[in-house]
Amino acid sequence: MKKLTVYQLLSLLLVVQILLVKLLSHFPNTIDLYYSNGIYPIISNIFRFTFSWIPFSVGDILYFLIGLSLVIGIVKWIKSKFKNTGQQLFKLGAYFSVFYFLFHFLWGLNYYRNSLYTNLELKKEKITIENLSALTEKLLENLKQTQHQLESNDSLAVLVPYSKTEILEKTQLAYTTLAEEFPVYTYKNVSLKKSLFSLPLSYMGFAGYLNPISGEAQVNSYVPKVNLPAITCHEVAHQLGIGFEDEANFIGFLAATKSNDLYFIYSAYLKALRFSIAGLYLLDENAAKSYIEKIPKGVLKNINESEEFWLAYQNKLEPFFKIFYDGYLKANQQKEGMKTYSRMVNLLIAYDQKYGI
Repeated sequence: MKKLTVYQLLSLLLVVQILLVKLLSHFPNTIDLYYSNGIYPIISNIFRFTFSWIPFSVGDILYFLIGLSLVIGIVKWIKSKFKNTGQQLFKLGAYFSVFYFLFHFLWGLNYYRNSLYTNLELKKEKITIENLSALTEKLLENLKQTQHQLESNDSLAVLVPYSKTEILEKTQLAYTTLAEEFPVYTYKNVSLKKSLFSLPLSYMGFAGYLNPISGEAQVNSYVPKVNLPAITCHEVAHQLGIGFEDEANFIGFLAATKSNDLYFIYSAYLKALRFSIAGLYLLDENAAKSYIEKIPKGVLKNINESEEFWLAYQNKLEPFFKIFYDGYLKANQQKEGMKTYSRMVNLLIAYDQKYGI
C-alpha cells in the first residue's frame, strides 16, 4: 500500500479539523472556560510580549510573504502547463490545513465562546422604535455634552490634538479604566500598530483588523483622527478574545467611554450614534430624521469628514472585498455578515437597561 505524502496527510487533516471545530462550536461553555479564559490569554500575552517592542507589524510581513509564496507557486504551476495537478492541489490543501489550524488555535476559537449577553448577564430584547429612540436620545445628549467640553462653539468640528501614534499609545489607558470594572479586559504588553497595508485597506473600505498569526492589532493609519480612538479600542477588544464584530464594537465603546480622555469618549459616542440612527432609520425614517436635525453642526462636520474620507477611496473593487469579508463573517458564526457590526445597538440597549449608559 502506497504511503501518504505529507501534503496528502495534511490535506486530509483539514477535513478532520473542520469537523472538530464544528463539534466544538456546540460547546460554548467549554470554549469559554478552557480556551477563551484559559489557553488564549496565555497565547495572546506571549505574542504581545514578543512583538510589542517591534515598531512595525510582524504579522503584516508574514502575510506578505505567505501571499508572495502562493503567487510564486501558482505562477510556476501555470508555467509548467498544469503538470502534477493532483500533487499541487494536495500541496495547496496542506497550506490551508496548517493555516486553518493556526488561525483557530491562536485566536479563531473565540468565535465559538459564549456571547456577551451570557457573560455580562444581559437580557436580549427585540429592538423597538421606543427602546432604540431612547438609546439614540441618550447617545446624542452624551455626544453633545462631550463636544461642548471639547469645543465651546457647537458649530465647530472637534479637532483631536494627538498624533495618530499617541492615540494608539493612549488606548491602553482606556482599557485600564474598563478593567477596574471588568478585570477580564485587562490589557498589558500593548501590541497595537499602524498597518503596513493602510493604503490598500482604505481602498478596500476597512479600518483595522487583528492578525491572528502574530497577535498584533492593526489599524488603518489613514482614517481621520476623530474616528481612530473608537477603531483602536475595537481592535484591542478582538485582541482580548472578542470574536464577533458587534461585541468588539460594544467592548471598544465601553473602554473608550469609561476612559478619562474626552477625545476617546467623543469618538466612541460619535460611532455609536451613527449606528443607532442608522438602525432607527430602518424602523422609523421620520424619527431618525428628527434626531439628525438635532445633531450640532460641529458634530456633523466630523461625520462628514469621515464620509468624505471613505468616498475618496471608493472604487469598483471595494464591493468585491466587502462581499469576501461578508462571507468570512458568515462562515465564522456571524450569520448577518457585515451587518453584524451594527448589532452593537442591541448590546447597548441591553447594557443601558441593566447598568445605564
